[in-house]
Amino acid sequence: MKPEDLQLLVTREMPFGKYKGRLIADLPGNYLNWFAREGFPPGEIGRLLALMQEIDHNGLSDLLLPLRQR
Repeated sequence: MKPEDLQLLVTREMPFGKYKGRLIADLPGNYLNWFAREGFPPGEIGRLLALMQEIDHNGLSDLLLPLRQR
């Protein structure tokens, strides 16, 4: 993980699927867990989804609050 990845979670939108257009930080846990079971897509989006799943799974979503307020 790169520190700037946390900022991307609160600014990058999901580019496809059921939640297209929603910020990655706002994706529901069950959707992130589905990716964890089925496999994350390749590239940056997959890396960000995996990071968000880990943050959500461990109850650390509040870490992103200061970044949202920028």
